[in-house]
Amino acid sequence: MCQSLNMLEIVVMTENGERHVRVSAGGLAGLVRRIGGDGDRFLVAQRIPDLPDVFTQVWHEAGGDYTLEYRDGAAGRQFQARVGEPEAVIAAMTGWARQEAGWDGGPAWSLLDLGPAREVPPLSLGEDEREKLEKQVRETLAGGYVSRAELAEVAEEYLVTEDRRPVSREQARALADRLWLERVAETATWQGETDPERVTRAFTALADTGITARENFTCCRGCGHSEIGGEGESDARGFVYFHSQCTDSAVAGHGLTLFHGGFDGSSATAAAIGHEVVAALQAVGLHTEWDGTPGQAITVAPLDWRRRLIG
Repeated sequence: MCQSLNMLEIVVMTENGERHVRVSAGGLAGLVRRIGGDGDRFLVAQRIPDLPDVFTQVWHEAGGDYTLEYRDGAAGRQFQARVGEPEAVIAAMTGWARQEAGWDGGPAWSLLDLGPAREVPPLSLGEDEREKLEKQVRETLAGGYVSRAELAEVAEEYLVTEDRRPVSREQARALADRLWLERVAETATWQGETDPERVTRAFTALADTGITARENFTCCRGCGHSEIGGEGESDARGFVYFHSQCTDSAVAGHGLTLFHGGFDGSSATAAAIGHEVVAALQAVGLHTEWDGTPGQAITVAPLDWRRRLIG
């Protein structure tokens, strides 16, 4: 899928809990210059899609130097440099994000000694349990919204019973990372824009018109309807969303169900929002099924659910 040339294919996470997906070079520079105060002293950048043991990060407290680090595919390849000015940090992190040749040529890097990597024991599972666990992890991956950390949590908790925890945290991470990379390799063969990316494009356009649009939002319709009001801008006219069970249904080939409505509670507004949602989806080349009834969900079908991972 083609992205704007001005956007960096990274996710940036800050100490204060912000998550910035595909920031611009100027946006990254602003985040670097901002850090230094209490609760906002570091940021971490990962690639899209996220790759195990590949990241760059920087720590800064007001009045001091910047501690810049990057890891290059293994715990034994993590490097650190002390940098005096934010511009040098910005240049290095931007070059890393763009994967430019020689991006690391500026700072004086030193290899960090993090000690020997901890060996992860193999899973002690029967063939049936192993297949069941891997099937669940792959199904979670197919939805496309999970992070590597969330995927590892799924792998760790899926087979847990009251008196048995057969998968350790380290084993879960190893399994999740293996299947994550398997999925990344699969998605690398996809050509062009996929149907879920068209949904995202339609939702972005709707958000620009004052409609709160959320993907994979909450676990069910009840939670979605109760929480959607707190998601958008205070002057939002209405909403559209689909929850995680809708995502699962789309993965299974049953189309995508969208819930919509207006924040003023009127049927007229709900119907108008529905027509706008349908128009936005059709504008990106998706087929919809809706009879125009305000309280009736919109179905997007047929749909080939292939969502590229972010992490």
